[in-house]
Amino acid sequence: MHSYLTVSALVLALCSASATQAQVTIDATKITCDQFVHHKVGEPTVTGAWLSGFYHGKRDSRIIDLQDFKENLSKLEFFCQEEKNFKLPVMQAVEQLLGAGK
Repeated sequence: MHSYLTVSALVLALCSASATQAQVTIDATKITCDQFVHHKVGEPTVTGAWLSGFYHGKRDSRIIDLQDFKENLSKLEFFCQEEKNFKLPVMQAVEQLLGAGK
């Protein structure tokens, strides 16, 4: 029940924040590690939540493990902070690190 409330609060916070800003569309396949870790496309946690939902949807998984999400987000941020990975699309980084594309 606690995880459900946390996820619900996150969704409400995202909706509230987006209501006060101009509408912007982003092609998620073009987001680079540099843009991700340096907050150029928003907060990494928000982008990470979207990525998590995308890959869970591809696997037809309806389970959200918040501990796994936090660990995977930390791995992704650490990987993307390395200058050699700045130009790598973040979705490719996720697939490299976590095998999420399979």
